[in-house]
Amino acid sequence: MHRRLILLTPLAAALAATGCTSLAPSASTTLSPGRWDAFNRAQIEGLIASLGKASPGYNAARPPYVVFDWDNTSVFLDIEEASLIYQLENLVFGATPAQLEVALRKNIPKKDFLPAHNNAAGQPVNIDRVVPDIVASYTWLYQNYSGLKGSQPLAAVKLSPHYIAFTTKVRYLYEAIGDTFDHDTAYPWVTYLFVGMTETQVRKLTAATVAWQLKEPVAKVKWTSPAALPGQAGVVSVSWKNGLRLQPEMQELYAAFRNAGFDVWVCSASFVDVIKEISSNPAFGYNNPPERVLAMELERDANGVIQPEYRRGYDQTQGPGKTKNIQRFLVSKYGYGPCFIAGDSEGDQNMMADFADTKKVLIVNRLRDPKTDIGKFSAMAVQNYGKPDTRYLLQGRDDNTGQWVASQLHTPLGATQGKALK
Repeated sequence: MHRRLILLTPLAAALAATGCTSLAPSASTTLSPGRWDAFNRAQIEGLIASLGKASPGYNAARPPYVVFDWDNTSVFLDIEEASLIYQLENLVFGATPAQLEVALRKNIPKKDFLPAHNNAAGQPVNIDRVVPDIVASYTWLYQNYSGLKGSQPLAAVKLSPHYIAFTTKVRYLYEAIGDTFDHDTAYPWVTYLFVGMTETQVRKLTAATVAWQLKEPVAKVKWTSPAALPGQAGVVSVSWKNGLRLQPEMQELYAAFRNAGFDVWVCSASFVDVIKEISSNPAFGYNNPPERVLAMELERDANGVIQPEYRRGYDQTQGPGKTKNIQRFLVSKYGYGPCFIAGDSEGDQNMMADFADTKKVLIVNRLRDPKTDIGKFSAMAVQNYGKPDTRYLLQGRDDNTGQWVASQLHTPLGATQGKALK
């Protein structure tokens, strides 16, 4: 199996190479046509005009505010998933083997994963079969890689079957957990792999991830663990989409809201330090203050070192938890709800519907299941297209390029034709 080495170029070069240069700061409160659906753009510009600082009723002491989801909304693809791949490929870990085992097993039931995640021999896999394999390979890497406790360079340890087994089985485990168990179990799990790291280290990893991803093609990637090292779980495979892209229309929308006197917030189911970095780093063009991020939180020790435990007293920022966090931190602060919400998934559907003050909801179209609430909201956006009083706006995207399209249509990766609804 071919595995590539990661050779990072400077961030600016990576941005320029993909055409994903961040937009220069602008004082505009209007939006360039870009790849917007024209009706959606007009509706949002109307919202900005009616509630922004140029409107008669604007009060700077009581500004309107907006809330954006991050993954697959503000950017193309998922920064948490991309960071996991970078972390694996480059062995950026702060955990000892014992700490990693605790993180891998955290709150995961012992039942078999869904049949779709059976091994190459058709046998079921569960946490007790795959974790010993991962820990054994990580122990070898931990003792041999110079970036951990060993002396060998990364290029050398990459030649070991332990490297391929470790990286593949961790990424496989992420997929198997996400498909088999509920969101409350699955969503925090990937964040526990930051155990032993600090905010500074996670943010550095995130910036490196973006620089790397912007040079990658938009494509599906498949990994298979080595037959020479089957372990207890056997040979497993996993696939995912590569090629995260910044979204110029969203960069500009963030700026337009801010320029018009709106407060802009991000509410994401990714880890808080990851979102702080990608949303606030000027190189990435969103320029959102890091203190305006609501995201997944973990416990930290007195030195700020991340622990494999969800932050006590905090709701997960996914599904109903997004609404709870907005109510706790934003409604309590402002005295009213957000006037605009943007999202793409079932994890966003609660906050899209739960606030009477919300005037417009932008849904990045990913052909959601029509039985889900967001699938129903998408159908409403199609039905009410062109009507000025519609709440829901459906924005199209082409997953072959990572770019929006000037319509409601979504084109899946590998397809040539787009459609509005699943």
